[in-house]
Amino acid sequence: MKNIALYLLAVIFATACSSDSQPTTFSPDNPLGYVNPLIGTAPSTTESAQLHSEAGSELRGQTFPAVGVPFGMAQWTPQTQASEQKCLSPYYYQDDSIQGFRGSRWMSGSCTQDYGSVTIMALNGDLKVNPHERASSFSHDTETATPSYYAVELADYQIQAEVTAVSRAAMLRFTPQTDASTYLIIEPNSDEGEGYVRVIPESNEIIGYNPAHRIYQGWGESAGFSGYFVIQFEQPIAAYGVWKGDEMMADQDRAEGEGKAVGAYVQMPAAEGKPLLVRVGLSHTSLDQARKNMQAEISGWDFEQVKQTSENTWRQQLNKVQVSGNSEEDKTMFYTAMYHAMILPRLFSDDDGAFVAFGGLRDVYQAEDFDYYTDFSMWDTYRALHPLHTILNPEKTNDMIRSLVKMGEQGGWLPIFPAWNSYTSAMIGDHVTAMIGDAWMKGIDDFDKELAYSLMRKNAFQANPDRVSYLNGQGRRAMESYLEYGYIPLEDSVPDSFHQKEQVSRTLEYAFDDFVLSQVAGRLGKQEDAQTLRDRAKNYQHVFDTTTGYVRGRYADGSWIEPFDPFASRASFITEGSPYQYTWYVPHDVAGLMDLMGGKEKFIQKLDTLFEKRYYWHGNEPGHQTVYLYAYAGAPWKTQQWVRDIIREEYSAEPGGLSGNEDAGQMSAWLVFSMMGFYPVSPGMPYYVLGSPAFEETAINMTNGNTFTIKANDTSDENRYIQSAMLNGEPLERSYLLHEEIMLGGELVLEMGSEPNKAWASEQLPPSMGEMDL
Repeated sequence: MKNIALYLLAVIFATACSSDSQPTTFSPDNPLGYVNPLIGTAPSTTESAQLHSEAGSELRGQTFPAVGVPFGMAQWTPQTQASEQKCLSPYYYQDDSIQGFRGSRWMSGSCTQDYGSVTIMALNGDLKVNPHERASSFSHDTETATPSYYAVELADYQIQAEVTAVSRAAMLRFTPQTDASTYLIIEPNSDEGEGYVRVIPESNEIIGYNPAHRIYQGWGESAGFSGYFVIQFEQPIAAYGVWKGDEMMADQDRAEGEGKAVGAYVQMPAAEGKPLLVRVGLSHTSLDQARKNMQAEISGWDFEQVKQTSENTWRQQLNKVQVSGNSEEDKTMFYTAMYHAMILPRLFSDDDGAFVAFGGLRDVYQAEDFDYYTDFSMWDTYRALHPLHTILNPEKTNDMIRSLVKMGEQGGWLPIFPAWNSYTSAMIGDHVTAMIGDAWMKGIDDFDKELAYSLMRKNAFQANPDRVSYLNGQGRRAMESYLEYGYIPLEDSVPDSFHQKEQVSRTLEYAFDDFVLSQVAGRLGKQEDAQTLRDRAKNYQHVFDTTTGYVRGRYADGSWIEPFDPFASRASFITEGSPYQYTWYVPHDVAGLMDLMGGKEKFIQKLDTLFEKRYYWHGNEPGHQTVYLYAYAGAPWKTQQWVRDIIREEYSAEPGGLSGNEDAGQMSAWLVFSMMGFYPVSPGMPYYVLGSPAFEETAINMTNGNTFTIKANDTSDENRYIQSAMLNGEPLERSYLLHEEIMLGGELVLEMGSEPNKAWASEQLPPSMGEMDL
C-alpha cells in the first residue's frame, strides 16, 4: 500500500526550484499546512461508490485544487480539461497535461458546469492557442497545492507557473527557465462562442468577458450577466494578436466570438529566470467593476503579499476548529474537509456591493450592508454544510439568507436551488426554506423576517399558476398534487423539472420542509399556519407502506406500485437511490417513523441490515443522517460503531478519498461534524446527535468569543464507544447537545472505551417532532 505520509509530503511540499515561495508547513497552530486540495480530484476508491454509483461522474469527487479565499467570487485552478461542459471539472488528477490556469466558477464537487471563466497559459516556441495543442506535460512531483497557492513546472516549456488569489482578484507568476521569449495566452471559455477579448497595449492589459448561460431551467439561455475580466502585465508587451476559431490575427487588438472560440495573446521579451507577473480582476457586473475590484484587492505587484493575504484568511477560518491528538492523516482529512466546506456558496457582489439582479433581470443593484452570494447547491448543503456555518460563520450565514431573500423579492418566488444567479429546479425539495428556518431557529435572524416568512409561506402554500414562470423554476414542483393528496402520486410525472418523477422522495422532503416552516411560524406566533404545516409534516406517512416496512410509490387511488423491490439500486419514484435508503429520510419525526416500523427493536434490526448488508450509500446525501438514528432508539453505541467505519471506509487522504461527488461541500461537512463528534440530524431543531469523536481534543472557537471544547479521552478506532460524559462538570446522560450549549462555550468530556456502554444515553433520547419546546 502506498505510504500515505510520504505521498502527502510529496504533494503538499513539492516546491519548484525556481520559486521564491516557501511551502506552508505543518504545525499545531497552522492547520493550513494539513489541507490537501488534491483530495477528491481522482476517481473514488471506496467500496460504496463502486457498489452504488451509476453515472461515471458519480465515481468522482469532482473537486479541484481551488486557490483563493473562503467563499470567493472565483477560485483559480490548473486546467486539464477545456470548455465549460456539464459534469466536467476543470482538473482531474489522472490527467497528464495542463492547458492553463483558470479563474473558475465551477461548483466544487458537482455535476453542473463552469461559467464565466477565463484561462491564462504561458508557453514558448511556436505559438499555439488551441487548449489541447498548447497543453504542457507535468508531473505531480513538481506540483504544490494549497488553498492559497498552486505551483507546477510546465515541463514542455521549462516554465515555472504559480498562482495565488483573493476573492475577486488573482496574481500569476510565470518564470521561464530558458532565454526564449514567452507567449501569454488569454481565453474566455465560452462554449457558445460568445466570448470577447481586447488587447490594450498602451496600458499593458487585456480585457474581456465570457457570457454565462443557464442550465436546468432555460438551458442555454442567457443568465443575464457575464464573467468580466481585466488582466494586466507588469512588463511591457512586445507583440500581440487575437484569434477567432482557427484564424490567427497578428497585431489585431480585439475579437468577438459570433459562434467561434476567441482569445488573445501577448509576447513578452526574453527574460530567462525573470518572473513575468500577471494580475487579474473579476466581476459579474462590468469591466469597470472588474478593474475596481482588482485595484481594491491587489493594488501592487507583490506576489508574496497576495499569497500571504490569502493564507491569513484561510488560517483565520481553519483555526475556528483546532484539533489535537490522533494521526497526521486524520488532521489532513479533517482540515481538507473544512477547506472543501468553505468554497461555496460564492460571493457574487463587487467590492463596492454592486451585483446583477437575480433571475436574468440584468439590472445592477447595490448590497448596502451585506455581501450577496449565489450558487447554493441547496438539496445537498442544507443538511450539514449550512448548519456547520451557523456555528462557525453566523455572520456570513446571515448574509447568505439576506441574499436568498433578496432573490425571492426580485423574482417573486423563493428560489429552490439558485445557481448561476438564476432560478433552477435542479433537484427536489424546497430546502432554501429549510436552510433559512434552521438558522432562524438558532437565533440568526438579522434580516427582514416578515418578507422572508411571506416568501417561504408562498412556496409552501401556493402552486404557481403562471406557466411561464413555473417553467422558469419558480415555485415547488408538483405542488398541486402534494396539496390535493398529501403526497405526490405516481400519475404525476413532474415533467417540468430536471429530475422528473421521484414522487416519493419529493413527498418526504416536502414534509420535512413543511416541518421546518412550522417551527418558524410558531416562533412568529402564526399558530394557524404552524398547525397546518405541522399536520403536513406527517405526510411522509402517506408513502410509507406498513405491510412491507418501506416507503413505496403510490397511485392517486391509494394503491401501491407493483412489482416492488426495496433494495433496487434505482427506482423511478426515488431520487438517486433505493427505497431502502430513502425510507430513513424522516429526520424531523424519527419517533413517528419508528412507530410505523413496529417499534425500537424492528427499527434497530432494519438499520443493522442497512449497514451490515452494505445497502447504505454514503456518496449520496439523503442518507447522511441515517447512521445517527440509532440514538433515537436508545442505542447510541451503534451510531458510535458505524460512524467510525464510515469515516474510515468512505474517506481517505488520497486523491480518490471521497465517496462520490463532494456536492458543494456537503460530503466534507459530514466529515467535519462526524470527526468533531456530533451531527445535525434535523435542521430546524437546534440540537446535534453525538457520535464518536475522532480527536482527543476539539476546540470550536466561535465568533462570539466563546470556545466549546470536546475532550474524548483515549479515543481511537478501537476505543470508539462512549463510556460516560460530563458537560461543564455535570453528568450528561443524553446523546445530543443543544445548539445553545455549544454557542455559550464550555467543555464536554467523554470517556472512551473499546466495548460499548449500552446503558449510556439509552433513556434520554433525541427529540422528534412535537417533543421539544423550542
